[in-house]
Amino acid sequence: MRTASKVALGGAAAATVVGLATGVGLFLAGRSAYRYVRSFRPQDLYGKTVLITGGSRGLGLALAEEFARQGCNIAICARNENELVRARQQVERLGVEVVAVPCDVASQEQVEHLVNVTRGHFGNIDVLVNNAGIIAAGPLLSQTVEDFKEAMDVMFWGVVYPTLAVLPQMIQNGQGRIVNITSVGGKVSVPHLVPYGCAKFAAVGFSEGIHAELKRFGINVTTVVPGLMRTGSHLNAFFKGKQKAEYTWFALSGTNPMFSIAVERAARQIVDATRRNQAEKVISWQANLLARVHGAAPGLVSEALAMVNQMLPNADGSTDKKPGHQSQTVVTRSPLTALGKRAAKRYNQLGEIA
Repeated sequence: MRTASKVALGGAAAATVVGLATGVGLFLAGRSAYRYVRSFRPQDLYGKTVLITGGSRGLGLALAEEFARQGCNIAICARNENELVRARQQVERLGVEVVAVPCDVASQEQVEHLVNVTRGHFGNIDVLVNNAGIIAAGPLLSQTVEDFKEAMDVMFWGVVYPTLAVLPQMIQNGQGRIVNITSVGGKVSVPHLVPYGCAKFAAVGFSEGIHAELKRFGINVTTVVPGLMRTGSHLNAFFKGKQKAEYTWFALSGTNPMFSIAVERAARQIVDATRRNQAEKVISWQANLLARVHGAAPGLVSEALAMVNQMLPNADGSTDKKPGHQSQTVVTRSPLTALGKRAAKRYNQLGEIA
């Protein structure tokens, strides 16, 4: 009898423990799920300070305007001081305070100065947008070691330096947002953009890695993966090899609405992803499709890109490069690139070449 009672009591105790453990487990799981869902609700950015590298033209300028519409304080940097002045004046028309600092993001010393100036003016940096980038399109045989180094300096180290510079303050505050503008070229390497793709692949790896590590400090990292956007950047991108032929295919694809999206739309999506603390945001259905197909069948995509490469200009033995606005043809001056020209005028791409 006593043995039976002990067994019964033991069973009841075990059931109680299991019940409590289950209850606690469900509570913790529910709380985690609630926090996870809540983290994707749009957060108010009003009054926050946003630092945007490469913010004087193109996507960077569009982002500065979109964050300004959210009521943010804006800090922008670029290498060209004249472009910075025009960009600052353009964003200030939206009624926000703007600080413009000349800076080459490939220089750690200049980046630290940029961060110090921004903090000295606004206090905390709440959102860092690593956007600075360069393009030198051309066949592999026209690219030099310096082209690869420059791409890495701007689009990899130019992401690492600002991130490391803002981290101590963000960790101390227990909050912050870092938005890394990468590219679908950082998911799928395409011909005639190999140095660019190498740097963007590195940026994607860095961004995804720090997302996992910094979450514990209350810092959210968003990896943005855009496809082609109509920013007007084709005029200032560099072209190697058969420069006019390279510029022609680049300008046509980058301004055609079948392959590209409006930069205003991209900027709105990026700001929304920032507000929702999304881990990744792919911009445009074309980029999303390419990344997904490559993920499922990388060999097939590589073979398809090899076929595309057959239609692109061959190397001509030259390693010289020229900007797009010096490589114009009858085709690129035609209405076929009208949308790109409109974006270039709107987003400060013309400058002294207008």
